[in-house]
Amino acid sequence: MSEKRYKIVYEDEAVIVVDKPSGMLVIPSPNKETNTLTDLLSNELESRGIAANAHPCHRIDRETSGLVVFAKGKKFQALVMDEFKKRTVKKSYIAFIHGKPKKNFDTISLSIYNRNKGRAQDAVTKYRVIRRCKDFAVVEIWPLTGRTNQIRIHFAGIGHPLVGESVFSFRKDFALRFKRTALHACSVEFNHPVTNKRMKFVSPLPDDMRKFSEV
Repeated sequence: MSEKRYKIVYEDEAVIVVDKPSGMLVIPSPNKETNTLTDLLSNELESRGIAANAHPCHRIDRETSGLVVFAKGKKFQALVMDEFKKRTVKKSYIAFIHGKPKKNFDTISLSIYNRNKGRAQDAVTKYRVIRRCKDFAVVEIWPLTGRTNQIRIHFAGIGHPLVGESVFSFRKDFALRFKRTALHACSVEFNHPVTNKRMKFVSPLPDDMRKFSEV
């Protein structure tokens, strides 16, 4: 097998925790791309003789790097996704944002419009400032709700869009440049669907974000 770009950080009979690189989709898009993390992981399981497909229990977008929880089969997927619905899963992210927030800790409560449901939904994000740099800040983020693009929309909404953001703000408005949205899913904590044991996994900053922050 050729060298794979993703890294499996944990695996057992029920779940797989994967560290996803930026630039890779978790699931196929409407364009029916096949080189997605879900496809690659399912192919790997098949090559190892494991009679189960990999089913994602949540998503992060193409540009975001970091941890994604998969289940082996739909039964375990339903159990883990139920944990997400009950909000017992805890996720945190590291992001670089333009400018420097005045507060060291804050909560963003801005509703987000859901086009599929045709209505706005409540959305809450907590964050703390880890470090203030010349033109940007490093923040740790805890999304308390799981709306699509929540982190990117919320930080754009308070006037501190993510470095590299090109959808919810205009890159030309900022001097800093980064080849992608500077967002990394750095930790995930959940109850195991079989043992109910509390499990936590962490992922270090990828090289591109680490090098950017050291400049």
